[in-house]
This record gives sequence, C-alpha cells and structure tokens, in this order.
Amino acid sequence: MSMWSGVLVGLSIAAPVGPIGVLCMKRTINQGRWYGVLSGLGAASADAVYGLIAAVGFTALTNVLVDQRIWIQFIGGLFLCYLGYQSVRALPQSGKEFQLNNGLARAYLTTFFLTVTNPMTILSFTAIFAGIPHSAKATAEDSFLLVLGIFLGSMLWWLILAELVGIIRTALNAKAMRWINVLSGVVLLAFGVWSLVNGLFFQ
Repeated sequence: MSMWSGVLVGLSIAAPVGPIGVLCMKRTINQGRWYGVLSGLGAASADAVYGLIAAVGFTALTNVLVDQRIWIQFIGGLFLCYLGYQSVRALPQSGKEFQLNNGLARAYLTTFFLTVTNPMTILSFTAIFAGIPHSAKATAEDSFLLVLGIFLGSMLWWLILAELVGIIRTALNAKAMRWINVLSGVVLLAFGVWSLVNGLFFQ
C-alpha cells in the first residue's frame, strides 16, 4: 500500500457519521473553526496510532486491545455520556470565553481519547489490513508513508467538515446555537448509552 492508499483508508475511517463527527460539528458551531479542526486532529492522531499498530503488525498488542474491548468501550461510553450531559446544560459561549475555560488542548485530547476508546476503530483497521496483500519487500519507510497517508486522509475529512460547518455557523443566532447544543448533547448521550449497553450485554 502507498501513501495515497493510506489517504483513502483514512477518509473511509473518518467519514462515517458518529459521535466524533457530532462533537466536531458542535464545537465548530459554538466555538469556531479552530475548535472543530483541533477536535478532528485528535481523531486523526488516534487513527494514525491504530493504523500504525495494524500496518506494522503488532499482533500481540492488537490481541490485547481486542480482548479488552468491553472495558475500553465501557470507559468510552461513560465519557460520551458525560460530554452529552455537559452539552445539554451548556450555554453557547464565545470563542474567547471557551478558550479561558477549556482551551484548544482539551478539544484535541477529548476526541483523541474517544477515538482510542472506540473498539470499532482498531477492528476496522485490522479488517482493512487483513484483506490487503502485503509485499514481502515492504520497508519501515513504506509503513511510515502508509500511516502518514492515513493521518492526512482522516485530517482532510475533518478540515472539510469544520470548514463547511463554519460557513453555516455565520447564519445562526444564540437561540439556534442553544438548540444545537441540546440536540447534539442528546445524540452524544444516545451514542454513550448504546456503547454501554452494547458493551455490557451484546459482547
């Protein structure tokens, strides 16, 4: 696989709508494009980490992650419920207020954590790489370019999403932004509850 193949893998992993997408859109609308971009950067970084694990073939580590997926999913589900609750009760803030209270680092770290604790991420990468024949001549440089492509593909998606939502943001008033907070919070809570129930009863 080449770097461009990695870009396609990154896009295919990032593009489906899920809790990270909802969180990225909510932050872009409430705090501005940079918060959406940094949220996407956190998800892209986690995708790159899992892509590296799958590409290099760290079988033992992959097995540990898969074996512990119930606990990982449970932790991620609890965190999603917390973010959903915070979103429902939050009032729209200006970018300056949010920066004073939380900052861009939190936007990055929360989405990195959520993506890392999503078992579907590692399972998706494992399935993708298992279905692709690997060349015996593949080098460390090839693996690096592949993982770089995954990161760039994932980040490309988040940049596009943040830009599009940022354009929509200019047409919203405070009341509309408040409703978006509530609706996105409910969606995040739903994802969190589903993750908890799925982890506890359907594994």
